[in-house]
Amino acid sequence: MVETQRLWFRKYTIDDLEFLLKMTSNKEIMKYIGTGITWNANETKERLNRFMSWYDSVDDIGLMVAVNKNSGEPVGHAGLVPQTIEGKQEIEIGYWIDQEYWGQGFATEAAIAWKEYGFNKLYKKRLVSIIQLGNIPSIQVAQKNGMTFEREVDFNSKNVGLYSISRSIL
Repeated sequence: MVETQRLWFRKYTIDDLEFLLKMTSNKEIMKYIGTGITWNANETKERLNRFMSWYDSVDDIGLMVAVNKNSGEPVGHAGLVPQTIEGKQEIEIGYWIDQEYWGQGFATEAAIAWKEYGFNKLYKKRLVSIIQLGNIPSIQVAQKNGMTFEREVDFNSKNVGLYSISRSIL
């Protein structure tokens, strides 16, 4: 599976509900996720079940728990997520970092690792990130990951920025 200098990634399990709820109940984290509203325990459990179902349906794709190698504690999640954008199938590099770990470079480290995995192991030709327009830190992560702003798109009834990168063919 994917790992970096400071992180390793593992599949979600039902035991991660408390950790995921910590993130989904945080207004600052959820500000730019979905509708911008925090999730209750039932909504979080539903989403956790969806994350886990991805592992059964699509090989090597889905959000994975990002674990700090030094502490063994989860710091967020990241991964490759299948999305439909304006009727087209895309693979998104998605990432959320728990607020207590913001500003430490974990999102960039995770995003770069998943980009490399998508291109070098899954042989994807193109990867995207879907970012709400005011989410400057996530835009900066996408830019550090070599992505460029492509256009604004309607995604789940929200106007968002579509950032993309294509694999170079040598």
